[in-house]
Amino acid sequence: MLRQKRRTALTLLTIFGGFTLAAISIGWSDGTYAYIIDMFTRNRLGHIEIHKEDYLDRPSIYKRIQNYREVGGRINEIEGVDSWAPRIFAGGLASLGDKTAAVQLIGMDPELEETTTGFNKNVLKGKPLAAHPSREVLLGKELAQILKAQVGSEIVLLTQAADGSLANDVFELIGIVDTGDETTDRLGLYMNLGAAQELLVTDDEVHEIIITIHDLKHIDVITNAIRSRLNDPQLDVQPWQVFAKSFYDAMRADQQGMWVMLAVIILIVAVGVLNTVLMSVLERRREYGLLKAVGTRPGQIVKLVLAELFLITMGGVLLGAGLSIVVNWFLSIHGISLPTPISYGGADFTHMYAEITPRSLYLPAITVFLSSLLVGLAPALKAAGTEPAEAMRTF
Repeated sequence: MLRQKRRTALTLLTIFGGFTLAAISIGWSDGTYAYIIDMFTRNRLGHIEIHKEDYLDRPSIYKRIQNYREVGGRINEIEGVDSWAPRIFAGGLASLGDKTAAVQLIGMDPELEETTTGFNKNVLKGKPLAAHPSREVLLGKELAQILKAQVGSEIVLLTQAADGSLANDVFELIGIVDTGDETTDRLGLYMNLGAAQELLVTDDEVHEIIITIHDLKHIDVITNAIRSRLNDPQLDVQPWQVFAKSFYDAMRADQQGMWVMLAVIILIVAVGVLNTVLMSVLERRREYGLLKAVGTRPGQIVKLVLAELFLITMGGVLLGAGLSIVVNWFLSIHGISLPTPISYGGADFTHMYAEITPRSLYLPAITVFLSSLLVGLAPALKAAGTEPAEAMRTF
């Protein structure tokens, strides 16, 4: 191994480079997707949502959560929960002059919504909703364009109340909202939760409670903890992977590219290792022939070749782990600024971040070790099959 220092160094560098590239790529992929998922869910949908049973499959104005403040109090007691916010929904028509458009009425508690999703940062013009019930609304920017509405316009809203009556009233437009999602901004009409409950005759009830948590890695544990704490079969508690399934499926499909990249890196490492180990075996045929001549068994020669390769691989992996941890740590703190923001799921991203995860280390380590040893097995068997007499005449 040390006799041909240049060849050993070349093999070491090949393994080191392959491991480092794979570890950084996986850390970058995990960090980027985690950042996108957290931004998408935290700023709009929440990480966990609570609805009345079967609401997600068949939404209805009649499927409401009673005593939502009591439910929220229980949620606050669970470790790892950041905040929660209630919402109520209804379809309707909004009119301004001779312009009419279909809308989705979204009633929210302004203070809890701001704490949970930071909704106020979406207000493009005007001012946010007041904390107390009032006849004031916000419109998505696309909806405002359809209605030709400006801040200060009077919007006539027509919808159906929970008691079966037609609910209508006039509201002042106090702000324009830009969520970054065209569909949401084309339908969204926002008002204070109390005003929406009064308009819809829903008493003190809501359709949805959204929850944000501190760490997405614990979402399954916290979701189960909420279910256990509420202990109500009529309440459906689901993580974002369920109520944002289309987004989740898109993320999973996108991440498949990482495995293709990893396969290419491992192939490069395997070819490099095969080349150097095979050349080493061919150059040392006389040595292996001499070992067999003095009674060394073929299995011992195989072990010798693989042991040398294992030590080289171990060195490359350790060096690669050290460098990849440093690089991923730096990128997890500072990230990389994008020259042009990327829009994904209705959110704009200006930076991409890496993440130090266990799998960014053990996946490359396992694949590099396995590929190196499997590729090295053929030269090792060739060395074990060396004929002593023929090998001694070679030189």
